[in-house]
Amino acid sequence: MTDATDIGIDDIRAAAERIAAHIRRTPVDLSEALSERMGVPVWLKLEHRQMTGAFKLRGATNAVLSLAEGKTPAGVTCASTGNHGRALAHAARAAGLSCIVCMSKLVPANKVEAIRRLGAEARIVGRSQDDAQEEVNRLVAEDGFADVPPFDHPNIIAGQGTIGLEMVEDVPDLDTVLIPLSGGGLVAGIAKAVKALKPSTRIVGISMARGAAMHASLAAGRPIAVEELPTLADSLGGGIGLQNAHTFRIARELLDDVVLLSEAEIAAGIRHAYEVEREIVEGAAAVGIAALLARKLKPTGPTIALLSGRNIAMDLHKRVLDGANRLDEDSGAALMETEGGAI
Repeated sequence: MTDATDIGIDDIRAAAERIAAHIRRTPVDLSEALSERMGVPVWLKLEHRQMTGAFKLRGATNAVLSLAEGKTPAGVTCASTGNHGRALAHAARAAGLSCIVCMSKLVPANKVEAIRRLGAEARIVGRSQDDAQEEVNRLVAEDGFADVPPFDHPNIIAGQGTIGLEMVEDVPDLDTVLIPLSGGGLVAGIAKAVKALKPSTRIVGISMARGAAMHASLAAGRPIAVEELPTLADSLGGGIGLQNAHTFRIARELLDDVVLLSEAEIAAGIRHAYEVEREIVEGAAAVGIAALLARKLKPTGPTIALLSGRNIAMDLHKRVLDGANRLDEDSGAALMETEGGAI
């Protein structure tokens, strides 16, 4: 597979078969509270219960298993905000490959340590995904590693698309899908699968207002650089790559809408997930719930909100439950706010 614009339902089904023994098929549960609030059935796709705590395992596993069909590299590497690196470390260990994950200083410490526990090297480089990618490029050019990017790759997109297959199978009358939006691999894969099976389904990407690179790029009509800022939805940080080859085009073609959320709205989503749904999720995974709570969209039929990951630092989770609504610009600590500002 070489061109993501050519990814079809058969490619995604092939990915599903390839990774079936290596990942967990996650459940779809009805949220009574959100269904009552929105006046339509609202389902939660519990992908945060995936084996590595996030959806990224699907794409990483599909990519690593696909590598086995060609020349074996010296190892695998990637730039990551945490969850993809953890997934790649897991997939590489299963395949017996060395793994180096390159990350910026903005990646939370709990995600760095989780990667190291899986036997991979966590290499901290600079303050952005672009800085980390430069080190990935060096490992590929000088040391013979294979770059397994977090989103802009056909095998990654097809792997994430397996979530869309499950959604349509579990909710056949699906009307709207709410998907966390960052680099676009998740949106691209799910949209490819869902639109192929149910073309009328509405695909909504949801991101934070602070540093939403895909949204800014779509508005500009081309991939652009956006400053990375501390956010409760840290997994949605990072750029889409100025040379983006696949996900930007697919998002532009298949996304029906994009919703942006404030930090306080994301915090409310995290709290609702825990207090009402009894689920521990990170900020990026709470954005679908948050968009519904904030009434930033109005579904007209059965809706699925994807809970994409649970890899939140538990001290941060507790602070959010206690009322924190944003992160400090310098320290990254969770802060509470009143009408007069931070307290």
